Amino acid sequence: MNSNNKMAMSENAEKAPNEGRRDVLKLAGAGLVTLGVASMTSNKVMAQSELKLSDEWDKTFTKSDKVEHKKVTFNNRYGITLAADLYQPKNVSGKLAALVLSGPFGAVKEQSSGLYAQTMAERGFVTLAFDPSYTGESGGEPRNVASPDINTEDFSSAVDFVGLLPNVDRERIGVIGICGWGGMALNAVAVDKRVKAVAVSTMYDMTRVMSKGYNDSVTQEQRAAALEQLSQQRWADAEKGQPAYGPVSLELKGGEPQFVVEYAAYYKSPERGFHPRAINSNASWTLTTPLSFMNMPILTYIAEISPRPVLFIHGEKAHSRYFSETAFEAAAEPKELMIIPGANHTDLYDQMDVIPFDKMTSFFQQHLSKS
Repeated sequence: MNSNNKMAMSENAEKAPNEGRRDVLKLAGAGLVTLGVASMTSNKVMAQSELKLSDEWDKTFTKSDKVEHKKVTFNNRYGITLAADLYQPKNVSGKLAALVLSGPFGAVKEQSSGLYAQTMAERGFVTLAFDPSYTGESGGEPRNVASPDINTEDFSSAVDFVGLLPNVDRERIGVIGICGWGGMALNAVAVDKRVKAVAVSTMYDMTRVMSKGYNDSVTQEQRAAALEQLSQQRWADAEKGQPAYGPVSLELKGGEPQFVVEYAAYYKSPERGFHPRAINSNASWTLTTPLSFMNMPILTYIAEISPRPVLFIHGEKAHSRYFSETAFEAAAEPKELMIIPGANHTDLYDQMDVIPFDKMTSFFQQHLSKS
């Protein structure tokens, strides 16, 4: 589909309110606040010396009887051991196409990425949903820190893993990234030519929002102040010998923007997306997490995904819609932009009647077909 075939387009996404931001969030570009990651846990977060994976089914969605599931581990290029859930369709023979998945930013594989992975496995793909470095059941210390470089590498290491499976055709591997890990997915695919197609759902460019704020509203003076504050935080961390954290994320006090309320409705609700290992549900990032995002724009080379296809999926009512629209414009053909009428940002996390699984299935069937 070419750039003229945008689906169900509507008004520009509403601008996020600027009122009521906490000082640290305003200065850091507000990228952490809305994901519930700038309010950090005051308790010490202990690093894992070795991975201890849960054997129970502790997902936020019902287990399917159409797929086989097992926990797996693999190492990335930096020697960090990642934990993942491998889903494979039952009663299927031969070498299959595979998909690797992660996201949202601050989530775990037991949430949205696992739901996507299991559903796509029901549709005939081998799928792998992983916890990024330093989060969830994956290794790395200190805990709850993100890196545009290391987390991009996490996607490629997941490709390494699935490409070595005996029932996977390594020439037919795709990637799905959700929310903040959508931007990481695009960055990974731009550099990793083994991936043949990529889809991103409700995508965030975390480097853009952390460095520039929503709708690029942060001024140069605010950016300078944020970097000064983050730099001083490094002194505090160095003196204590450990990173600082703050209060648990997404503990609403009233008056928050609607999209923050929507995040909390997903991550804090046991009926939807709460999971004890998810940063956005039960903890938060290190205070200095924004540092490496502030001057490392991850979508600089998005056009180099071409000639491999990219599919952008976003909600019509999502506050974050402009991330997909501007990334779509910067990407080269072949590309598609699918706007879901009436959907907000978090609807695409778990609402089965909203997430366009039929579209994703046909997209990957077409572009990961046998040559």
